[in-house]
Amino acid sequence: MQSWYILSSVLSLTKEILTVISFQVKMGFIFSKSMNENVKSQQEFMLMNSRLQLERQLLMHNQMRERQMAMQIAWTREFLKYFGTFSGLAAVGLTVGAIKKKNPALFLPVVPLSFILAYQYDMGYGSLLQRMKCEAENILDTECAAVEMPKGPITFEGLEKARRAQSKFFIEK
Repeated sequence: MQSWYILSSVLSLTKEILTVISFQVKMGFIFSKSMNENVKSQQEFMLMNSRLQLERQLLMHNQMRERQMAMQIAWTREFLKYFGTFSGLAAVGLTVGAIKKKNPALFLPVVPLSFILAYQYDMGYGSLLQRMKCEAENILDTECAAVEMPKGPITFEGLEKARRAQSKFFIEK
């Protein structure tokens, strides 16, 4: 999400630069109509180029997020195999121990193990991810203040201020 704010700041700075260039061309440097058209076409090219770059970066971030989610689901499914085996063996052993010793308290650890197993199954093969996505969308729609960044979105000016504070080589003019 932070990269979106940075990218939108870069795009807005590009637009501001283009506006300043356009203003200078119109006010003080009017040489000919063809030069004005040339600058205008360069402005359009720069704007199109920055928009294309932004779209590519957004697409790249989305693909990276999808791959990370796929890895998380694959990890959960692999973990489920091992934990399911452990839970099954533990349930059988604890049940046999509870019956042999006639002590039902030995069966109690099976209860939390079954909850963990059910959660892992729901995460790997069930609809937990879809329910989480729906709840996240609900939070974004109805409780947007809960997900706002502290001190607001990251800005170029804030980054420069932090960079100057940390830089040993920066000389203030």
